Amino acid sequence: MDTPFPGRRIRAAVVGVGAIARGCHLPALARLAEEGETEIVAAVDIAGDAVRDFCAEAGIPYAYTDLERMLGERRPDLVAVCTPPTLHREQTVAALRAGAWVWCEKPPVPTLADFDTVEAAEGTDGGPYAAIVFQHRFGSGARHVRRLIAERALGRPLVAHCQTTWYRNAAYYAVPWRGRWATEGGGPAMGHGIHQMDLLLDLLGPWTEVRAMAGRLVHDVETEDVSTALVRFANGALATVVNSVLSPDEVSRVRVDCERATVELTHLYGHGNDDWRITPAPDVPEAEAAAWRDFGPDVPSSHLAQLRELVASMRAGERPRSSGADGRTSLELITALYKSAFTDTTVRAGEIGPGDPYYTALHGGAPGWAPEGPEALGSPGGPDGNERSEADGGSEGPDTAGRPEGAGGGERLGAAPSPAAGAEVRA
Repeated sequence: MDTPFPGRRIRAAVVGVGAIARGCHLPALARLAEEGETEIVAAVDIAGDAVRDFCAEAGIPYAYTDLERMLGERRPDLVAVCTPPTLHREQTVAALRAGAWVWCEKPPVPTLADFDTVEAAEGTDGGPYAAIVFQHRFGSGARHVRRLIAERALGRPLVAHCQTTWYRNAAYYAVPWRGRWATEGGGPAMGHGIHQMDLLLDLLGPWTEVRAMAGRLVHDVETEDVSTALVRFANGALATVVNSVLSPDEVSRVRVDCERATVELTHLYGHGNDDWRITPAPDVPEAEAAAWRDFGPDVPSSHLAQLRELVASMRAGERPRSSGADGRTSLELITALYKSAFTDTTVRAGEIGPGDPYYTALHGGAPGWAPEGPEALGSPGGPDGNERSEADGGSEGPDTAGRPEGAGGGERLGAAPSPAAGAEVRA
């Protein structure tokens, strides 16, 4: 097979111009552009003034308010999807069908049914593929620990703990779209804890069963505000998982106890080498423990770290990490966690498929958890392109101004009127 994209830059486009696009995707793409790897050829947003400003500030030549038109006219190689989760399926499938690879913010899509629709639209030999932004599994620290565990240098993994305990107050949930299945996709298990759960799975491998509980202990929301789970892995390890927005002492933590050492990561929204700690068992030789603690040059977890690997996969014509089955496993575990919590049963890997109510809705229509009305029947399709959602994809930090995590790109006033839908704007 010929090498894809020989001797040229990868042409990238950004869909959704909120804070996650500005703060994470744009800097990563710009850095690789400086290195001769990429060029940003277009951006898309339903708010014409916002996308015009974004393109003018970033030096992007073409601004669009219509995704299909951008895909047809600019023919990008890579599309970064930075919109609300309810739009991810439709936009990702459109990009794949146009021949573009996709880099989509988390949560990837609201349901397993949506994920399978995306996967069915991927190429079968050499792409295009759709990768999810799971940046916490990238960087030097995660790579080093993953290798130590995979090679059994630390012995068998036995016990693990995965913790995302953050704090969100009543003002945070006063924003109407928050805490709702249709607009936020889920509670802290889906919207906050997904990164640490994905990292845990990346380190330990396939899970086999989960037993969970969830509650609304403080906030007036449709979703949960806290969940706990016990997870068994195929390698025999047992893990606890805690996802909370009720915890004033905020922390993100992954700990794995192996036969010969404990590995622990403690951080909040991102990590570097110094955030990892390896504690050897008493009988481990000092020289061996010192080698374990040598992480090499520090490459922090980041969008840039993941994008580098994604671009390398594109050039090799290989499926990237966090795509396909590798990306689906985290969403499947979260779906199983909700099903277990809402049905008071143990859920095993692979059991949620077509015909299962949790395949098409994370709440599964469960009494006391499912919203009333048509939304209870399945995954919503999301805004229809004529309404502006205030959310965009995937950022993690709290926002005290009452805007969504990673939000931005709302309708703005400008010197020129907004273009009509489908219009192209030269920046």
